[in-house]
Amino acid sequence: MQKLAELYSGKAKTVYATDDADRVIMHFRDDTSAFDGQKIVQLARKGMVNNKFNAFIMGKLAEAGVPTHFDRLLSDNESLVKKLEMIPIECVVRNIAAGSLCKRLGTPEGTELSPATLEFFLKNDALHDPMINEYHIRSFNWATDAEVERMKDLTFRANYVLKTIFLEADILLVDYKLEFGRFHGEVVLGDEFSPDGCRLWDAATRKKLDKDRFRQDLGNVIEAYEEVARRLGVDLTSSAP
Repeated sequence: MQKLAELYSGKAKTVYATDDADRVIMHFRDDTSAFDGQKIVQLARKGMVNNKFNAFIMGKLAEAGVPTHFDRLLSDNESLVKKLEMIPIECVVRNIAAGSLCKRLGTPEGTELSPATLEFFLKNDALHDPMINEYHIRSFNWATDAEVERMKDLTFRANYVLKTIFLEADILLVDYKLEFGRFHGEVVLGDEFSPDGCRLWDAATRKKLDKDRFRQDLGNVIEAYEEVARRLGVDLTSSAP
């Protein structure tokens, strides 16, 4: 697989074309950002940890029948994935109240949500990813009704699988976002699943083990990511010589 020109560079990943029109390479960088890029630092090992964490989770979801864009790991920081036509919608699942939900609704942090909630946000950095609903999606033609239903079905299927995996590691899956895209007409899970895009708490102490450690200046960000990976059984052994 030949790595070609850069296609896109985001907050923490760079995507490259390959000599296969249906495949791209995702490079996970050590960049860490928060508050729409207002706070940016480099954290050693972060790209490697997120790359391998994502590979592990995508594999578990695929085993459970959730189609993903992930193909295989290429190196410590790179993965080969299917090239998707991304749907500009973030599907945010909340199992426990935290973050913006508490600010919007005045709900105390830590409130258990039963059933889990699903919220849609428009993926648009310039607009700070505003919250939207299914009528907006339909009116602006961001996705068809069938695609929305498919995203909802896959999101809740993923939630059941992921909550179980994390709870077995004594971790609470508080909330997270998923992004989907089209691959030859099929709705497929894309982007990544890592501690960058979810909230994870120790089940006993509720210690934060995710990107909130960076947002809130709690320290030991990568150490927390690595702790979660070890509990799940993610192999973080470096393949570098």
